[in-house]
Amino acid sequence: MSAVKAEILKAIKEEAGFVSGQELCDRFGVSRTAVWKAIGQLKEEGFQIEAVRNKGYRLLSSDDVITEAELMSSMEGGFIKKIVYYEETDSTNIRARKLAEEGAPDGTLVVTDYQNAGRGRRGRMWVSPSGTGIFMSLILRPDILPSSASMLTLVAALAVYDGIKETTGLETVIKWPNDIVAEGKKLCGILTEMSAELEGIHYVVTGIGINANMTEFPEEVGEAATSLRILTGGPVRRSRLIAAVMKAYEGYYEKFKSCGSLAGLMDVYNEHMANLGREVKVLDPAGAYTGKALGIDEKGELIVEKADGKVVRVVSGEVSVRGIYGYV
Repeated sequence: MSAVKAEILKAIKEEAGFVSGQELCDRFGVSRTAVWKAIGQLKEEGFQIEAVRNKGYRLLSSDDVITEAELMSSMEGGFIKKIVYYEETDSTNIRARKLAEEGAPDGTLVVTDYQNAGRGRRGRMWVSPSGTGIFMSLILRPDILPSSASMLTLVAALAVYDGIKETTGLETVIKWPNDIVAEGKKLCGILTEMSAELEGIHYVVTGIGINANMTEFPEEVGEAATSLRILTGGPVRRSRLIAAVMKAYEGYYEKFKSCGSLAGLMDVYNEHMANLGREVKVLDPAGAYTGKALGIDEKGELIVEKADGKVVRVVSGEVSVRGIYGYV
């Protein structure tokens, strides 16, 4: 029923006028009762649908509704095989890992309206208020070495950059390896986790949190965070942005798989990278140091030229960029 409901929603979204009930029955091979039930469920989910005898159904408004049907009806292509939606959950990464362990297919997208235990890298809290943000996790089962899994964080960052640009027109930058930044403040964080053995990966889960329609932030993150609504001055339709990110991800992911590395994506990543050519501070366990970021290599490692001229490659860790998040 959920698939039919999504198809019915897509049909009435694409039509400027009314769509007759009989047309929906014929197109999707269901009964009038099934159509009526689907329309009723969509109304309960927040879609304003007008029903007129002898004319059919017309979508008046759906505001910023996020439901399984809305997300399924917004997707393009066949990259996303399954969508699992929670009105509230602890963390989409936690849910996605559980689903992956239970056999969820490659291309499963887990989305929630509200996270009560959201987290970022190094266990940091991720603020996840209801009705404002995008909280989603993508399950993939790539045929790559476990050592290559971290590269998918960079693939996701490129997809988010494109999705934001397409839906809002906003220019952002990527702070290596996993943040999307605008005006020196954080818009999006990305967290990639995996289950693997020495010889291969069981699954990879990439969590993406985007500050979409927040108008304010808690004091502890307010100086470093911003949202698309604050930056653009208007609300963002979250389902449209999610679909745009997944569409972009598909293209980058295919190029990544064909190369087996980031060799085919290095140039575009470096073009959008906030770190490039700027002074960075690397918090290395052996001791912090500063240098100039020269870009990424085909493994996604950050190339840094230290003050003494020595060039090093940063595999992971905290890297601050002058002018971002208060680093001066």
